[in-house]
Parts: sequence; structure tokens; C-alpha cells
Amino acid sequence: MSEGGAQSKSKTDPTMEYEMNHKRRGLALIFNHEKFQSCPKRRGTNIDRDNLTKRFQALGFEVKVNNNKTMKEVLMEIRKAAEMDHADADCFVCIFLTHGTEGHIYASDDMFKIKEITDPFRGDKCKSLVGKPKIFIFQACAGEKYEDAVTGMVGGDIVDDEENVEEAANIYTIPAGADFLMCYSAAEGFYSFRDIWSGTLYIQDLCETLEQHGSSKEFTELLTLVNQKVSRRSVNLGYGKMGKKQMPCFTSMLTKKLYFRCNK
Repeated sequence: MSEGGAQSKSKTDPTMEYEMNHKRRGLALIFNHEKFQSCPKRRGTNIDRDNLTKRFQALGFEVKVNNNKTMKEVLMEIRKAAEMDHADADCFVCIFLTHGTEGHIYASDDMFKIKEITDPFRGDKCKSLVGKPKIFIFQACAGEKYEDAVTGMVGGDIVDDEENVEEAANIYTIPAGADFLMCYSAAEGFYSFRDIWSGTLYIQDLCETLEQHGSSKEFTELLTLVNQKVSRRSVNLGYGKMGKKQMPCFTSMLTKKLYFRCNK
């Protein structure tokens, strides 16, 4: 624990949900990259783009698609979105369909850090999204390793249901990095699979799950279900690379439960 003065504590409520009663659901930005100056063409990505557009529109989002943008154009669109007034919106979504490696993704002409995408939306920079969910979805390779298949054992879960009730405070502050949800098609260091006819494994399963449960299931529970679906798939890449696997992941800095119920 870092040194410093006494910190005020506020009462926590595990059932608390993000407010979804603003005038707008919010903006969903999709950056779709099929063509690159120095990387292979990403055939099949337009299927992902169209499916994501349909699914997020069904959840009430205003979807804006950007195709094959340069790094300069991508960062300009990100800056514009961060400078928008989101006061009447429930939340914000940003999706990248592209090539990538550890901690970096590609625009059509160059590679840049994922941090350059997320930092402009921190609470100390984008005031109108403070306290609101900021969801980033990255369909991109995170390295060049392949996940191998293993056989596991099923055991009981250890559940700690001890509740710690803290003193409530009328006024409280939150970290500038709160309320982010980072979703990745593959764990760091690993390859992400794409089919030229049906799109990527992760986006296929994400869109299917959104269609089935997008307006009813808590969003991180939905993402866990997507993880399960993708993890059960196997991909054959030729001799010596049979039955390879993919493991998506997400990092949640959310502070409440997140539902996209159909109330718009």
C-alpha cells in the first residue's frame, strides 16, 4: 500500500448497475482494416464489420464505420470522439478489426500502441464519459504463438461470499482509469484466427452471443460465454499444426454491472 493520508471509504453495492436511461445509447466506432501497405490483406474482415454493425445497432448504438484508415486518420477520429460531448449518452464503444502484435495494432500504413487509442478517453481527459462504460474490442493478433489443446480436470469452485460493508460517503471520487472494459480476441503473445469466408472466430461468436443474449445478460458474463465458445473451437493449420486453439480475454475496470436492456 502506498504511503499517504487516510482515504475515505464509501459503501459498495454489488448489485449496482450503470445507468442506461440517457437520451442516447452512445457511439460505436468500428475501424475495419482489410488492406495494408506492408501487411497481408485481411480477407473476411468485412463480414465481421457488417455483423458487428447489425448487432450494435440492435442494441441501440449509433454505429460509425471507418474502413482502411491510415494511422493519422485513425488517431484523428479517436481524438474527435474523445472531444465529443457524451453527456446524453449511456456509454462508448470502439472496435478494431486489424492486424496486431503485443500491445500494438495496425492502421493501413503503420503500427501504433493500443494505449494511444484508450488514453484520450480517460476520465481526466474525456469528462463527459466519467462514470460511464468505455468498451474497447480488439480483433487482432497479439503475437505469433499458437495455443495448444490440453485435457483438463473438472474440480469444485471455491467461493468466498464474505461481504465487507463499508461506511457510505455522500461525495466520492473515482480513478481516471475507471470504467474501461478491454476485450481482446487473443491473449497477449498469441495468434488470432480468421476465416476468409465467415470472418474471425472471436467476432463470429461475439456477434452470435450478442444476438442471443445482448439485451438480457450482464456484459462481462456475456464475454465469458464468448471466451468459452471460442476456446472450444479447434483450427487445423496443416501438418504439425493440427487442433490449434484460441483463447480470448478481457480486462475489466468496470465498477458496476453492465446491461444493454432493450429500453431505447
